[in-house]
Amino acid sequence: MNDRSPHHRRPGLATPALARKAKAIVVVGGSGFIGCNLADSFLREGEDVVVLDNLSRAGVESNLDWLVGNHGRSVHPAIADIRDLGAIEPILKDAKAIFHLAAQTAVTTSLQQPIADFETNAMGTINVLEAARRSGRRLPVIFASTNKVYGTLEDMRLREAGDRYVPADETVRSLGVSEAQPLNFRTPYGCSKGVADQYVLDYARSYGLAAAVLRMSCVYGPRQFGTEDQGWVAHFLIRALAGEPISIYGDGKQVRDILHVGDAVAAYRAVLKSIDRLGGCAFNLGGGPDNAVSLNEVLHEIELLMSRPVATVGSDWRAGDQLFFVADTRALEKAVGWKARIDWRTGLRDLHSWLIQDWAEASLMKHGSRRVIA
Repeated sequence: MNDRSPHHRRPGLATPALARKAKAIVVVGGSGFIGCNLADSFLREGEDVVVLDNLSRAGVESNLDWLVGNHGRSVHPAIADIRDLGAIEPILKDAKAIFHLAAQTAVTTSLQQPIADFETNAMGTINVLEAARRSGRRLPVIFASTNKVYGTLEDMRLREAGDRYVPADETVRSLGVSEAQPLNFRTPYGCSKGVADQYVLDYARSYGLAAAVLRMSCVYGPRQFGTEDQGWVAHFLIRALAGEPISIYGDGKQVRDILHVGDAVAAYRAVLKSIDRLGGCAFNLGGGPDNAVSLNEVLHEIELLMSRPVATVGSDWRAGDQLFFVADTRALEKAVGWKARIDWRTGLRDLHSWLIQDWAEASLMKHGSRRVIA
């Protein structure tokens, strides 16, 4: 939800068609990658889910169609923009819980359009919080933040170890970066998400809202339409499958702890289950040290999956890029009993299989019943 007019609507879908007094889970940004997977998890258990989205990101319409196709009338599309408080307040006032995942997600876009980035990420989040506060209930709000609130971590001493950077500090190397790391907003995206992160925590403290924050590392998995600016694991696979070169910014030794979307969904649900005691808390959410990989290592694994080399193009470093970020998730594990279960190689194979299937289905739709063989 990032670049359409706040008054954009898809005709006929502006208001969820819920029965009188019915309360549903609301996933803000529910047509997005994580949002649709989260919505699907509740729908499979018989919950009604309101999918609030402005459908501004390319490809997300297919995620909404997928939800409706699988779950029918249990899905309640609400096409609205979080920058428009008047539009979203009636949608959120009767929610059972709100998961807020809508955002402008690209650092590069924030540098080009800082005002639009602020309006979506910061002002949009305040609108969601205000709508929840005005409901008059202690409405659960769980917010998708980012590890970018910790800045570029330029003070962290690193060394090269083979094909990756690793911290010189043994504790950080073995456990990752904890929530004790000082916040240090860099780039407009880091600032806007950081402001939103802090407002969510303050609404819990100032107004008693049952609000919590998950500061995410790189999440990947099925139904992700990754781009060069956001969703890099899926983007790498999509480019490789298309036989197109992959741009590598820097030397490719940057390290991230990638997290499969199935594990991310489990974390969001675990926090909701314990929200009465977690209001005002912020947790890191990532794959942790067991799923820490460099960009080069992921490229190598993709080559193994495809049984052929993958072409790359080198480019300069990008602003705000962290050379190393691995989340210390022990606080979340202790609070809710969550742990990342899907190792990154298994998860990468899962994403690869989904992309192959998605492309095959798209080809069949395009060419009718005629089978398309690559």
